[in-house]
Amino acid sequence: MSHPLVDQLRFARHEFVRGLEDLDDEDARRRLQPMNSISWTIGHLAWQEQRYWLFRGQNTVLVPKLDDLVGYGQPAVTPPLAEMWDAWKVVTEAADAYLDNLTTAMMADFMIVNGQPHAESIGSMLQRMIYHYWYHLGEALAIRQLLGHQKLPEFVGDMHGEAPYRPEAGN
Repeated sequence: MSHPLVDQLRFARHEFVRGLEDLDDEDARRRLQPMNSISWTIGHLAWQEQRYWLFRGQNTVLVPKLDDLVGYGQPAVTPPLAEMWDAWKVVTEAADAYLDNLTTAMMADFMIVNGQPHAESIGSMLQRMIYHYWYHLGEALAIRQLLGHQKLPEFVGDMHGEAPYRPEAGN
């Protein structure tokens, strides 16, 4: 069984995907300044997951172009929607192998990056990733509303069925 925080990350991912259903490439690439495009956001979340769970966690990079294309601090771009979803799927599927092995004890550990401990614990990084999804989901839904999209999700989905509260093992 995966760690409760990993379940919450997966739920946040699911809700992110649900909030972007039926989005077409043209609207995904529209940029309502100062916000980034939704396609950028998808790639950006893939970039962060790759940075955390693949590079820092496994010394692996599967989609190298994410660093320069949608990494933090890079110039605004409007990449193709399908390309960003493909990258997101590749990265999140590979990240799941790492995430499935996290234990409560590991949550307080610090990953070693270039011989130095990272500034945040694995548990804090996991929480940051969860909150990052919710932040960008709200932003993406606001963009979709401004574009006139109808019948968008109005509330958090089936949390009780998909990611209910459960205590960490041994607590």
